[in-house]
Amino acid sequence: MVKQLLKGNIAFAEAAVRNGLEAYFGYPITPQSEALEHLSGRMIEEGRVFLQAESEVAAINMVYGAACAGVRTMTSTSGPGFSLMAEGLSYIAGSEIPVVVVNMMRGGPGLGNIQPSQADYFLMTKTAGHGDFHPIVLAPSNVQELIDDVGLAFELAEKYRTLVLIAGDGSIGQIMEAAELPPMQPVRATRPAWATTGAQGRERNVITSLYLGAGNLEVVNKRLQAKLMEIKRHEARFSEVQTEDAEVLLVAYGTSGRICVSVLREARREGLKVGLFRPRTLWPFPEERLAELSHQVRGIMVVEMSAGQMLEDVERVAQGRVPIRFHGRMGGVIPMVDEIKLDLDALAADVAVR
Repeated sequence: MVKQLLKGNIAFAEAAVRNGLEAYFGYPITPQSEALEHLSGRMIEEGRVFLQAESEVAAINMVYGAACAGVRTMTSTSGPGFSLMAEGLSYIAGSEIPVVVVNMMRGGPGLGNIQPSQADYFLMTKTAGHGDFHPIVLAPSNVQELIDDVGLAFELAEKYRTLVLIAGDGSIGQIMEAAELPPMQPVRATRPAWATTGAQGRERNVITSLYLGAGNLEVVNKRLQAKLMEIKRHEARFSEVQTEDAEVLLVAYGTSGRICVSVLREARREGLKVGLFRPRTLWPFPEERLAELSHQVRGIMVVEMSAGQMLEDVERVAQGRVPIRFHGRMGGVIPMVDEIKLDLDALAADVAVR
């Protein structure tokens, strides 16, 4: 494979085409609109379905319908659009069908701005809609990971018949980097046995999220919870940098995680034993490994482009074993290496006294 200079939004869109995407439904919203522009041409070139819906509400319901027919389908959006999709996302989760959604987060709340943010963490992980469910949430930190996560998202969605989200942000969507696209895969020639493809010569398939009677719905919920526990056991993913001898641990994901690699290098040059733990799935959160590290290190610093949403998961896992410091920027402000380093030095000095 040959590396190409690719913008994040175009990269994930092309990766979806090459992974056999059959139908895309969406509505333009900055900072991911380039994905729609790219797909509006590529999907037609490949003889597949592209439709710009009249709203995000319409788009997610079109995705819902296509997925029920066993079609490999997806959509992409940003915070305000993702909020509008919440009802449809809950229907998808309740119906147990595979769907992929990319959310390139931007500053909020409200219309906010188009700068990168990570303030949709709660919205995506707890739980993207009403009812007792969690989507799988993947968190890339660069264009190559974004490309790779598209293929993984389709794989996981179809393996578990579940909703999979890719948590990007405006920076990852807009940045241009050298990356490798996957080879072109053919569109699937068959449909899964559960799909609503017309009951000719077989019993009809019924896909619904409506279950009248509390007892009936509780049975469905118990099945969903069992599936979620299986996902938690097998699909938690993470990346580590120099954690073997770390005394202070940085915890960050996505763009913040990428920036923290530079923070770590600067700290290591000064003799500070710093490691980086980067969740690659935000749900399931990689809590088992983080718990192990919390027994090893003397302090943890969480870095996020939010008011501290993943911070709550880190605190829950660490259970007060070590001091935790938070560095967060909001409203689309990207944290800088030098400002994170100042907080890291303060934490290192604090835990040294302890």
